[in-house]
Amino acid sequence: MSAGQEGIGRVPAAIGSLLVPGLGQLLQRRPWIALVMIALAGVLWIIRMGWIIHLWSCLDAAIYKRPE
Repeated sequence: MSAGQEGIGRVPAAIGSLLVPGLGQLLQRRPWIALVMIALAGVLWIIRMGWIIHLWSCLDAAIYKRPE
């Protein structure tokens, strides 16, 4: 796989997801899971439980390894 098609690394993606849920997944070029994270965070922040999605998004971006 060429270097330009992989997306961003795990650490920057995890930091991005910690700031905005789904941002790291978007930077890793996984738009569907990013959309799920953003939607869930929006719904759960209404009942003050959005921090769960923030952590899940951060961990998901940090441990994701692109299939070869």
